Amino acid sequence: MYHKEKITEFPKDFLWGGATAANQVEGAWQTNGKGLTTAEVVRKADDRRHGSMGDVNEVTLQEAINDNSDEHYPKRRGVDFYHHYKQDIALFAEMGFKVFRLSIAWSRIFPTGLEEEPNESGLAFYDRVFDELEKHHIEPLVTLSHYEMPIELTKRYNGWLGREVIGAFNHYTEVVFKRYKSRVKYWLTFNEINTSAWGFHETGAIDGELSEQEQLQIRYQAVHHQFIASAIATKQLKSITPNAKIGSMLARMQTYPATANPADVQAAQIEDQKNLFYTDVQSRGEYPEYMNRYFADKGIIINMEADDEAILKQYPVDFISFSYYMTNVTSADGVQDGIGNMSLGGRNPYLKESEWGWQIDPIGLRISLNALWDRYRKPLFVVENGLGAVDELTADYKIHDDYRIDYLRLHLEQMKEAIIDGVNLMGYTMWAPLDIISFSTSEMSKRYGLIYVDQDDDGNGSLKRYKKDSFFWYKKVIETNGQTV
Repeated sequence: MYHKEKITEFPKDFLWGGATAANQVEGAWQTNGKGLTTAEVVRKADDRRHGSMGDVNEVTLQEAINDNSDEHYPKRRGVDFYHHYKQDIALFAEMGFKVFRLSIAWSRIFPTGLEEEPNESGLAFYDRVFDELEKHHIEPLVTLSHYEMPIELTKRYNGWLGREVIGAFNHYTEVVFKRYKSRVKYWLTFNEINTSAWGFHETGAIDGELSEQEQLQIRYQAVHHQFIASAIATKQLKSITPNAKIGSMLARMQTYPATANPADVQAAQIEDQKNLFYTDVQSRGEYPEYMNRYFADKGIIINMEADDEAILKQYPVDFISFSYYMTNVTSADGVQDGIGNMSLGGRNPYLKESEWGWQIDPIGLRISLNALWDRYRKPLFVVENGLGAVDELTADYKIHDDYRIDYLRLHLEQMKEAIIDGVNLMGYTMWAPLDIISFSTSEMSKRYGLIYVDQDDDGNGSLKRYKKDSFFWYKKVIETNGQTV
């Protein structure tokens, strides 16, 4: 009789930690030769329920380039991790972090993306960050491209629509792989690569004023170039540091049918396939058959070169990472409630939602973990998950964020259940260990952190760091390897 010992706890080598992005945390946007990026030309949103990531056209782009301030572009100032990294990493270490997910700002290394030689000051900054992580025995998990690329590549090639950007990106990846080969053993290529379907913030291509068909053509062609660049990066890494691991990164949006009507079930299946298409390519090394019909129906033609299919097949990713914040509801009639700036589809009546309209579904995380494990049989890594909320700093500098603790606890409980189900889960980096500039709206009021940063939406404040109640809770979670969840 076959019997395998049942796992009932988080693995002993489970990687607990937190995640950030350079364009939301670093600041110092003009320091030591850094170039302007696509993230730094997106204006702060006027409405927190409607993100501004896609509101970039030729006119607004030029306005942003001409504006030499951070007043309307808060990602330029971040929360000054560039100058506070030692303090911040010490706080992460106090919580017991095993891993810290960060991204390298491509434009710190190659300010326009077109230079032959890298910017030594940019490379040296990340050396200092890695020094500090090593001092505290924290593993870095590095994202190579987290929603930013040098703006010159948008101006010259319309971002990833231009195949020329593959060479520029892989010149950058080769440099950082060689520089940090003894320091980083976990890498990710493109953050939430599937959000390329939403446009500029991920592709760097300006297409907001085009027809839907034209937009889809541009976005899927752009992501094809990213697939190729990711596979080439994997090839480079395996040559430079054979024992290192590289993963894909998906914005996971589990889709439920609105009813038991077979038409709704089928609509949800199609929507879920569109979400998983990206990891299908990066994990399996080939385009899935179901996309052929979608491309044909939408009039999309993916232009490939002779070796593209071979490089995808030969160099798939080692593991699959993903963000998880919400689930979606899909119906055959295509009705969307527009409940939040990152929520798609219809409202789920069984779920609560955040102030930004993001519906909270811890059980959906377990469902997603099982679905991804069954589909790919590769190690999984939850590299983003958290609650954006308005926090109040008390007169004695305390932040009582029981709502965040409850959110994280419920999701960790479902992760544990998935592990008991048999899912191979490497680790968890919650978003984000300290308050940072919001991706979707560029506001500071939407706080995710376990550490409060004294800065308001206009950039006023001391930038002092204060520990929230969730800081001490998460410390206990890590100390007990999840047994206090």
